[in-house]
Amino acid sequence: MFHRLATLALLMAVLSPAIGMSQASALAAGRPSPDGIGIRLVDVPIAARADQRARRYIVDHLKPGMVINRRIEVTNSSDTPLRVALYSAAASIGNGRFAFAEDRTSNELSTWTSIAPRGLTLAPHSSSMATVTVTVPDRASTGERYAVAWAEVTTTAPPGGVSEVNRVGVRLYLSVGPGGAPPTDFTIDTLTTQRTAGGNPMVLAQVHNTGGRALDLTGDLRLTEGPGGMSAGPFDVELGTTLPPGGTGTATVALSDQVPDGPWKARIRLRSGLVERLAQATIRFPSSAGLAAAVPTDADLLPVAIAAGLVLAATGLTVVLLRRRRTAHARP
Repeated sequence: MFHRLATLALLMAVLSPAIGMSQASALAAGRPSPDGIGIRLVDVPIAARADQRARRYIVDHLKPGMVINRRIEVTNSSDTPLRVALYSAAASIGNGRFAFAEDRTSNELSTWTSIAPRGLTLAPHSSSMATVTVTVPDRASTGERYAVAWAEVTTTAPPGGVSEVNRVGVRLYLSVGPGGAPPTDFTIDTLTTQRTAGGNPMVLAQVHNTGGRALDLTGDLRLTEGPGGMSAGPFDVELGTTLPPGGTGTATVALSDQVPDGPWKARIRLRSGLVERLAQATIRFPSSAGLAAAVPTDADLLPVAIAAGLVLAATGLTVVLLRRRRTAHARP
């Protein structure tokens, strides 16, 4: 029986294994896959230049009937020529992950998306540009949709052998509807501590997407006021948590096994695009393998307090300057 073995790579994602004989691997933006193929987004809207998420993925909001073009760069870092196929395929969000469909499965957004040219022949250690075009139909319904722009290399096997398919892609997050883009917002509701069977402590943050756009969560955790006044961190949030509008999920932080049980004052900062939220809670890690009870968080008001202090300081400074100016005018 002729088998097909596919190694799939999706930018900046932590992916679960694909169906059947497929295997999944995660690559950072711009890094080549094991066979030397790489991909990156070139065009970023001026208004989104400060948004690291929009620099990796095609993220946009369009009205029905609108068209956008985004350039991508495909790279061959291997020592042999590569024939690369370019196409779009379906994707979805489920169980806290951005999930890509198998092979060339289509959905609504992928049928609106075309890539030109459809294929590239890349010499060793070379790269070339392609253009991703999204055309929204005039009668498209309101909502957010997901797809992937893929670059694929196939190695043909002899009869009875194994054919290998490698692909790398750029995610598409497209919101459709009248007016401006829906807001992005979320809450950090609880923190739960866990100790793994190997003795490593972890913190699980329960997040609720209260906005109208999908979230790709990044961030960090800091611990203060620990045993003997200890502090620890920052510890990075594991990449890969993606939540659809209205969805809930868990952002995970793995800590060093040298971190004592506590208690600790935990302060977590999560970001998606340009939106950042902070929360804090007092936590304690289990002394043995297991999961502790979830602890409700308090919104971290420190940034608000700092902003209020700056406003008061600026107001006071203005009053002083006005008084000085009035005094100066009163003098001969």
